Amino acid sequence: MKENQKIRLGISIGDVNGIGCEVILKTFEDARMLDFCTPVIFASNKTISQHKNDLSIKSTFHGIRQASEAVDGKINVVNVWKEAPKIEYGKATKDGGNYAIKSLKAAVVALKEDKIDVLVTAPINKNNVQSEEFKFPGHTDFLAQELKGQSLMFMVADSLRVGLLTDHIAVKDVAESITPQLIRDKVAIMEKSLKMDFGIRRPKIALLGINPHSGDHGTIGEEDDKILKPTIQEFFDKGSLVFGPYSADSFFGSGSHQNFDAILAAYHDQGLIPFKTLSFGKGVNYTAGLEKVRTSPDHGTAYEIAGKGTADESSFKEAVFMAIQIFKNRKDYLELTNNPLQKQKVKRAS
Repeated sequence: MKENQKIRLGISIGDVNGIGCEVILKTFEDARMLDFCTPVIFASNKTISQHKNDLSIKSTFHGIRQASEAVDGKINVVNVWKEAPKIEYGKATKDGGNYAIKSLKAAVVALKEDKIDVLVTAPINKNNVQSEEFKFPGHTDFLAQELKGQSLMFMVADSLRVGLLTDHIAVKDVAESITPQLIRDKVAIMEKSLKMDFGIRRPKIALLGINPHSGDHGTIGEEDDKILKPTIQEFFDKGSLVFGPYSADSFFGSGSHQNFDAILAAYHDQGLIPFKTLSFGKGVNYTAGLEKVRTSPDHGTAYEIAGKGTADESSFKEAVFMAIQIFKNRKDYLELTNNPLQKQKVKRAS
């Protein structure tokens, strides 16, 4: 990014039959958003025009051939394809999935080539995106492959941060998938992200138990005693503030989550049900652990309301703000840790 240039925020449009284009256009219908970043949408003029007209959205856009041509103060649209896809709001079509992946792949290439600074992804349908070229259960696994590093699905809403040990796998496979090494890897990613991306110097992390009541001393499964507890102790012995396992059923309701900078849940619904209940539709899905910044709203394609103009853009807008803030936090962190004089000041202050 050039000096004095706004952050270039790349956007993949997700499923063209869902609410992705709607929440994107509604977010930038407020011209003040252009003071924070330069949006670069990967789609086509025709696609964006149809959604804009169908939904009576007033924002205007600027068509470009590649992300490097993006103009500050405008909503830029990179023409990834020339044709006009058939839009069938509310339907999970093969075309809907194909164009979602075309948009995503073009955005990721631009991100890897530093033509954009961060990426915000609109929702895809995990079924209709599957093809010979794309065999991933979702964005996270694809981005982990493309953007180097081990990823962590990290749900964030203000001070509430919930990560997942396992994400898009069947419940029957959860227990056997959780190993000491997986726990070490995910806690390490979470701890580094809290320091580098969120500016927390000494992060305090809680792990939720795998079984009901964290196994009740082996009465309801032995995984918590044999896998979680010894691994948590390893971190604690090394000076990391990692605690648990905590019984998941009462952890959030009792307010215990407020005592930690982040929570690591054992599986998808254990973490996301309380997160979405508490975040009131303004949560963000952040992929921690990668060399680049990617966020997304915490909702899906919402076919049931697609094309009706009633979608709430709050979560997408929060995803935009979070991507910008994490990009800035990382820059500050890297400048601090790479500056010997600043390192010495931090050492003396502590």
